[in-house]
Amino acid sequence: MRTAAGRRRELQARVGVYGGTFNPIHLGHLRAAEEVVEALHLERMLFVPSAEPPHKEAGEGDIIAPACDRLAWVRLAVADNPRFEADPIEVERKGLSYAVDTLASLGERLAPELPVFTVGWDAFIDMGNWRDPELLFASAHMAVTTRPPVRDGRIDDRLPECVRGDFEVAGDGRSAQHRRAGTWIRLIELTPLDIAATEIRRRIREGRSVRYLLPTAVREAVESSQHYGVSSDSRSINSRGEET
Repeated sequence: MRTAAGRRRELQARVGVYGGTFNPIHLGHLRAAEEVVEALHLERMLFVPSAEPPHKEAGEGDIIAPACDRLAWVRLAVADNPRFEADPIEVERKGLSYAVDTLASLGERLAPELPVFTVGWDAFIDMGNWRDPELLFASAHMAVTTRPPVRDGRIDDRLPECVRGDFEVAGDGRSAQHRRAGTWIRLIELTPLDIAATEIRRRIREGRSVRYLLPTAVREAVESSQHYGVSSDSRSINSRGEET
């Protein structure tokens, strides 16, 4: 049974938090955020690029672009959406970026409202291994997004073992309520748009086009940086049809 505090917090949830490496930010990120904002009637979504992601390492031949550049690309990506905002909190804090610390800081800024933390379906199951998961799940609401081809399932199938006793899961498995903190979890199904930053970086390394996978301004900035290599989109063609 929801407490009065829980009902009040649910009604006051108006700001989403979308954290990630954004290496680089792409149209899949933006579309996911748009659909979460729409589904939960949020007033705005804060995009929070990590400074040093503790759970992600670049593979062989791959890199994580500098945090300052990833933040700049996020700012370019969200510039034309009044409900989107880039937040530099983790980049300015530097060091390893832990969601529980970020949500605590943002919660203080937004109080008495609680933020809605957006997390992917695949990452959700691993949150038991994140720093202080019990506090994390009590500090923010959760919008858990599915990623194609996964479009079904129940929250309790992937809810970390360490917090399962803290939540009452709805009969349909699509939502859950924290028994003490009043925070909730919602499963949000996204429109299939299977774009991955890993694939974008690989295409650039191979000199292939990434047009229409990134916002144009972001693509141009990424290509200019040459952090991932040079894509075919950055090669210009002269009047005789020759690459320059």
